[in-house]
This record gives sequence, C-alpha cells and structure tokens, in this order.
Amino acid sequence: MDNKSDGYCTLVIFGATGDLAKRKLFPSIYNLYKKGEICHNFAVVGVARREWSDEFFQENVLNSIKESKVEIGDDIDEFLEHFRYLAFDVTDKRSYQNLNALLHNLEEEYHIPSNRMFYMAMAPKFFGTIASSLKSEGVTNEKGWNRLIIEKPFGHDLPSAEQLNDEIREAFREDEIYRIDHYLGKEMVQNIEVIRFANAIFEPLWNNRYISNIQITSSESLGVEDRGGYYDHAGALRDMVQNHMLQMVSLLAMEPPIRLTTEEIRSEKIKALRALRPISVEEVDNYFVRGQYAPGEIKGEEVPGYRSEPNVDPESITETFVAGKLMIDNFRWAGVPIYIRTGKRMTEKSTKIVIQFKELPMNLYYKEEDQMHPNLLIIHIQPDEGISLVLNGKKVDATGLTTPVKLDYCNNCIDGVNTPEAYEKLLHDAIQGDATNFTHWDEVSLSWQFVDVISKAWEKGGHIPGYKSGSMGPEESEQLLAKDGFKWWPIIDGGSYSI
Repeated sequence: MDNKSDGYCTLVIFGATGDLAKRKLFPSIYNLYKKGEICHNFAVVGVARREWSDEFFQENVLNSIKESKVEIGDDIDEFLEHFRYLAFDVTDKRSYQNLNALLHNLEEEYHIPSNRMFYMAMAPKFFGTIASSLKSEGVTNEKGWNRLIIEKPFGHDLPSAEQLNDEIREAFREDEIYRIDHYLGKEMVQNIEVIRFANAIFEPLWNNRYISNIQITSSESLGVEDRGGYYDHAGALRDMVQNHMLQMVSLLAMEPPIRLTTEEIRSEKIKALRALRPISVEEVDNYFVRGQYAPGEIKGEEVPGYRSEPNVDPESITETFVAGKLMIDNFRWAGVPIYIRTGKRMTEKSTKIVIQFKELPMNLYYKEEDQMHPNLLIIHIQPDEGISLVLNGKKVDATGLTTPVKLDYCNNCIDGVNTPEAYEKLLHDAIQGDATNFTHWDEVSLSWQFVDVISKAWEKGGHIPGYKSGSMGPEESEQLLAKDGFKWWPIIDGGSYSI
C-alpha cells in the first residue's frame, strides 16, 4: 500500500468530549493538517454519550485548538468541516449501525478509501465491548485497513490485561492494534536508539565493561489533582513503571536490531524485557522502595499531602513514588544496575536518563583533596530535550585539580525548532501504519509479569514511607543506591552535576 493512500482515512474518536481529545488529539490533528501530513481526504467522527450537534462539536474542536496555543491559519474553517459528531451508546448495536452509515457517507463525500481508525479515548472497561461490536456490526471492513488505538491502562494486572487482549483480538489482529504510550512519541526517547546505534563513540562503550549504572528519573511537581479516584486504585507502580519506565529501560538495554523495521526493533525490546531478573515477593524490599507525598511546599506554595486530596482514602497506602533497582541478566548488562524512580509532588517536572561510566582503573589526576567526577551521559527528555556529556577538565588555576565540564546540546533551544507533541507523532505513525513506537502485546505481558510481583508484596500492607512535597522522595530511595556505592544524580535543570 503506498504511503499517500495510506494517509487517507476516517478517524473515529470514542470519548470525543473528554479531556484527552480536547488537550491532545484535536490540536495534534490540526498540526498534521497544517503540515500536509493529513490531506483533504480525511474525516474525524467524534462519538460520546452527550447529545451534541456537528456545529457544537466543531466549535469545541476550535476552542481546544485555541487553548493549545497552536497558531491558527486561514485553513481552519475548511479543517473543521471534516469533523462530525454522533451521540453514542457503546452497549447499543444501533449506535454502531448509525456509525457505519455515517462513515460510508463521509468516505463518499471526501473520496476516502475504506480505511478506518478507531481511537479509544475513554474508560478501558468499554474497550472489549466496543471492539467486539465494531466487528459484529460490520463497522470494521474488508475493503481497506482497520486500526485500533488504545490508551493506557491496558489492564490493571496480567490476568486483566490478558482478558482485555483476548477480547480485542477477537475483532482485531495484533498488527491492527496500536497500544499507545505517549513517552514513545517524545523526541528524545526516540533519539535513544540514534544516540546508541549511530555513534561510534557510544556503541562500543554501551555494556558492562564501561558502564557502572544507569538512572532513569521521571518526576512531577503536581499532585494527583482531579485524578484521585483513578490514582488511588492505580498508584505510581501501575501508572508509570509498568509502561513508561519499562519502555525506556527496554530501549536502553536492547541489542542493535538487524534492520530498522517495526518487527526487528520490537523483537529486541522484547528480548531485553525477557532478560529482566525476576524477583520474588520476599525479595521486593531489597529491590524496590515506595513512598507517599506528605504536605510540603512547591515553588513557595503550601500543598496538601496525598491523603488529603479529593477522592483519596484518608487511610490510603497507595504509593505516589516508586524507586527500584533492575538487573538485566544477559551478556551485555550482567552486573549493571538500572535504577528507576518516579513520583508526584517532587522538586520539579523532569524526565532524565543518566548513564554513569566506570572510573579509570588508575586515574593519574585523582588527589584526595580533589573530587574526581565520573563521566556521565545525560539524556534530557522533558521539559528540556537534549543531551549533556559530563567530562573532567583542569581547573583554571595553579592547583592542577580537576573540575567537571558539562557539554550541552539542547534540541528545543534551537531557533525555529518546533518539536511536535508526542501525540502528533504517534497519530501520524498510526495513520502511516508504522507501529514501531507502539507497544506489542508481548511487551505489555512481560511488563505486567514483572510488576505484579511488586504489587503483590505491597498489597500485604506494611509501612509506606512519607516524603515531603517538594523533595526528591523518601530517604529509603537514597539508601537503595547507597548500599551499592552509588547516589542519585541531581535532575535540576541548569544545576550542578558535581558530587
């Protein structure tokens, strides 16, 4: 199928009145339209329970684009004409029949081949029902392609994920299912492969002979906000570790693929996840730490603790912070710990990967009064995007001592660079049929298999350490690294990376 016709499609958004569609999907679709990545031969159908007219829906789409601060051009009216709305009951077969009729009309009006994409931007409990009804009522068709985009969470443990996958697979093949992880759409996450495999300076060093440890930090300064009801049943482990954090681990640890195809890249990621050292329930406390944010101060403003947030159980033991030590038992990574940490109400919003290289066996410039700094490669994912390399240089004085020198490349500091939103990239990939940056079922399954052991240990109760809002987590997180002779590197943008 040629790329041009592959981009002609109808996109059906289930949950089109929700927050995700408003904040991410509509602005992303408009950006793709402005860039010519979506041509005239497209249509978007929003479905939800509310009784909206096409005009009211189009007005909401326009407002969401304005609020996103995307620059609006003269083409906006023509763009909005491609949007339709259908009041929908996911349990009523007639709704699917009405949808099918509307899609046929739009395909005829805009000369769209029978390519249909279905985006699940709503509660996961309806995914299976919708998928099976799309199939039974003939909304999926044989003339063009069918693609299903699914937002997380994909289940809440391995059994529920398997059940959901079985339901969806009755209507869609694995190669038609696009499980979205918006971290995989971020510029610098996609850049991990390029940094590793396109640079002779790094690839020979990317192993246990030269790397002492890897650290992945994804911190948020916000609390649970209005997500208390969902978050109190999910927690940081399910919300962040099972998907985003383990996806970054797999990209950092995978072997070079034999070619840059979806199948080969996914295959290497799956191998890396299979090599994760399994831990027993009894061993969890040796490898993982949890925490829950207490009252504190963020940017000079007093904020409440987690248990005081709306829709949160006052006795909740749900973790808002997770730190862990992962070991990959294969030839490349044996003996190299990969530390991860993620949490809410931390010092700032930031996602960074730090690769710490081993010390020289005999450093001629080391003196007791000096503080020799390890070499670091830092991949900045958000809010800044770029790379830093920390080397040792001579101090500009007569002491002969060394000082760390930080060399920076900032991807979104270059004039004229407008880094596309992660959702914009992933939508474009899905329209083009490129599933490289979406998760395969085997990745989801292996991730749940690993995380479920930790969940089982923590469900037994026990002490959950508190940490002050505005800090970088509980003291137990620091001890996790200290017992291996390491420490967390600071994540503050523009701050010092000195010891």
